[in-house]
Amino acid sequence: MSSIIKTVFLVDGFNLYHSAKDASQQLGLSGTGTKWLDIRSLCSSYLHLIDRSARFEKVYYFSAYATHLQKFSPGTVQRHRQYVTCLEETGVAVEMARFKRKYITCPSCHHTTERYEEKETDVAMAIKLLEVFISGEADAVILVTGDTDCAPAVRTAQQLFPHKLIGFAFPHGRKNKDLINLSPLHFSMNGKSYLKYQFPDPFVLSDGRQVHKPTTW
Repeated sequence: MSSIIKTVFLVDGFNLYHSAKDASQQLGLSGTGTKWLDIRSLCSSYLHLIDRSARFEKVYYFSAYATHLQKFSPGTVQRHRQYVTCLEETGVAVEMARFKRKYITCPSCHHTTERYEEKETDVAMAIKLLEVFISGEADAVILVTGDTDCAPAVRTAQQLFPHKLIGFAFPHGRKNKDLINLSPLHFSMNGKSYLKYQFPDPFVLSDGRQVHKPTTW
């Protein structure tokens, strides 16, 4: 391995979002929160925990627009799009999946309920994990998630690339014992770090446009 460890972060957007939402409540913040995260700066702040020669390479952010919530919460998608605009402005690579509608029928009362599930995000993260190693883009990959759906991809990558580093950055409140057992390289983010690494409000884009932090964020 080279003296410089090129490091890529793969961010489970919904896992991190709900973590930030929980952190806002636990920190007792009123009228605002910690969801306006500058993810690139946040991830970069943990490089020293990976290795003293770790160098930030890129952040990939995986999520999906909850368009099915538009009827009940009209601003949901708009807020998310504004946030994604800020992420992209800071060089974060955004990969959006989708929500798929499904129907669940109760075996007792036979009542059918409509639900939506996020689809393709886990697969997209798994593919990217392998892709960055195959292309030589990274010597180390840190998955920002507490979700075990990524475990099979991690095990495969460890077998195919035994000399690469794979670790986990657990979002606040998302520490996972099963993932800890997969890699000795793991650490937890905390709510106070979310407060420290927030986008400015307003966030000024390179073309001069301003993006304002949503009032509840």
